[in-house]
Amino acid sequence: MFDLSSKVALVTGGSRGIGRAAVLALAERGAHVVVNYVSNEAAARETVTAVEQAGGKAELLQFDVANGEAAEKAIAETAKRLGRLDILVNSAGIAIDGLLLRLKDEDFDKILSINVKGAVACSRAAIRTMMRAKTGRIIFLSSVVGEMGNAGQTAYSASKAALLGVTKSLAREYASRGITVNAVTPGFVDTDMTSGLTDEQKTAMLTAVPLGRTGTAREIAAAIAYLASDEAGYVTGQALRVNGGMYM
Repeated sequence: MFDLSSKVALVTGGSRGIGRAAVLALAERGAHVVVNYVSNEAAARETVTAVEQAGGKAELLQFDVANGEAAEKAIAETAKRLGRLDILVNSAGIAIDGLLLRLKDEDFDKILSINVKGAVACSRAAIRTMMRAKTGRIIFLSSVVGEMGNAGQTAYSASKAALLGVTKSLAREYASRGITVNAVTPGFVDTDMTSGLTDEQKTAMLTAVPLGRTGTAREIAAAIAYLASDEAGYVTGQALRVNGGMYM
């Protein structure tokens, strides 16, 4: 089930957190995974090494998703070199939290440039290749806060909500070309983004989760692997919620 043998996947922000877990999950199922990173080459290499030690195939690809021109060029060249690009997982993203009255315009712009514009640029490059093949899977990493909002995360919530609109629009645009476009909306997951929270903050957040625990990056990656598979061929334009019941 969920066999991805012979598939080529690209995961942006694949050096850590959910991106890294997605790389491992896709490689575990047979995909050749291209691991994108922007600056932390050591972490990206560790991810590739982990894949290879498990018997999988992976390689590095450095580019900044916020630089749309560079991202599109890197993806196009990689797809040409490898002969195909079947799966794109848009995982790269940042969060700069703070109340609205303290939100700096430059921080808002940075979040939108990476989380939204970067994901769109990567998708545009991937779609060009997928259209020729008449098949493909594009998966966006949104968030539960993009659906329900969260105090102190106006900019981050806006960026993740935007991805849901992008998902639905692209799903309609390219369904006739055999390309599915979906999103995963993780809830409270144990990653670098949440590691800085205090115990009090974590306890408060857990009270809103019916399952009473944080999720794991591996659980999010399992949802990504499903959406990337042939078994999900009739699923498009959807937001798959993996949030422990935090938002229903």
